[in-house]
Amino acid sequence: MRRSEFEVVDHEEIKALLDEASYGVLGTQGEDGWPELTPLNFVYCDGAVYFHGSKVGQKMRNLKAEPKATFSVSKEYAIIPSHFLDPKLACPATAYFKSVLIKGHAEIVTELQHKADALAAFMRKLQPEGGYAPIVPSDADYEPQLRATSVVRIRIEQMTGKFKLGQNLKEDTFAKITEGLAGRGRELDAETIALMKAFCPHHREQA
Repeated sequence: MRRSEFEVVDHEEIKALLDEASYGVLGTQGEDGWPELTPLNFVYCDGAVYFHGSKVGQKMRNLKAEPKATFSVSKEYAIIPSHFLDPKLACPATAYFKSVLIKGHAEIVTELQHKADALAAFMRKLQPEGGYAPIVPSDADYEPQLRATSVVRIRIEQMTGKFKLGQNLKEDTFAKITEGLAGRGRELDAETIALMKAFCPHHREQA
């Protein structure tokens, strides 16, 4: 059971992580009955998850046989070493992260304009600087590529977020961890402190 203090229901918070992340992990049911995981690029657009690839391959065979799919996205911000809190025991060691879990049904997109719109959303996300012609089915160079590429939409049935950022900490423990992060000064440590302050109930009450 997911701990309620880490659960995130704010759609804008979840959407921000989906917009930032360049890839996630697709879960399908394999032909042998075992779950199969496939890392892939994606875009969250119009309330659905889209990915693309070859029309053949294991994940496509899996989805044609069983369209139920899961999709997960996560970002780790900081490993919290045990010695921030205890000089002896390893028990306090943990990690702070954001994650989103999606359950839904996969549908193969066949209409060319729909494909073009999804792929254009991909490009805006992954190549925001531009440098390419607009993706339109009427373009003779794009039209055969659109027909040859498989685009899949995951129609979302359930989407939940888990952000573990110290929301369960007492004030003195919170202070020790933020002080440890500030002193360590790794790439995401300052951002982790800011997120902890934004999500910690005690700190929000004081703000």
